[in-house]
Amino acid sequence: MAVCEIKFFSEALQKATSATVILPERNLVAPFATFYLLHGLSDDQSIWQRRTSIERYVAELPLMVVMPDGGRGFYCDAVEGMAYETALVRDLVNYIDALFQTNATREGRCIGGLSMGGYGALKLALKFPDLFSSAVSHSGAPAFAHYSLPDDVNNSFAVEFRRIIGDNPVGGENDCFALAEKLKPSERPKLRIDCGVDDFLIESNRAFHAHLEKIGYAHEYEEFPGAHTWDYWDAHVQEAIAFHAKNLGIAATK
Repeated sequence: MAVCEIKFFSEALQKATSATVILPERNLVAPFATFYLLHGLSDDQSIWQRRTSIERYVAELPLMVVMPDGGRGFYCDAVEGMAYETALVRDLVNYIDALFQTNATREGRCIGGLSMGGYGALKLALKFPDLFSSAVSHSGAPAFAHYSLPDDVNNSFAVEFRRIIGDNPVGGENDCFALAEKLKPSERPKLRIDCGVDDFLIESNRAFHAHLEKIGYAHEYEEFPGAHTWDYWDAHVQEAIAFHAKNLGIAATK
């Protein structure tokens, strides 16, 4: 197994950016499936490798793990700011498929993440179902577009988030609820959602789960003991890997 840091110029961001890539063991046969694993609001592309045993969890799978730097952009093309969505779904995916021996099809890609990255994984899979066959959200913010942002210039989060998704995001291209509703059953990527019962985002996850049930979108949803912590994410990313491996049709070598 090898880990590499790639640095490349993103046309969407109009700047150099980075991604950490975990490559499968040398004895595994290409082409490889690709798991895009997204970080949360306060972290960067290195965090999953530094705070979890992600390398060990994928060691026996013919699966590449690609961890991009998403800044604080919620993996959106901001109304005012950086185009992190396009940087991932166009620039990074094309770069990874050109550079490595990947299964460069929907059936060869999956996506997941935590917190901001959980929202990003759901949003990108629902918006680009031709790119990703499955998505997993840990402690995500699926109702990001539904948050009531105060009109207060002294509220730094409200100012920052409004610059990303604008003043009227409900029903738009960054609204997971609306995106899920628009998909035909045959287009729907497979979804798994989990959250700790003591997490401050638990009600957001419950609301999205209820919405998916209401529109008849089959998915996996689980709540576990725990909060918004790395102990929680290190434990449950293992279930995400198993979920993706099953949907991608790949198996461990041992």
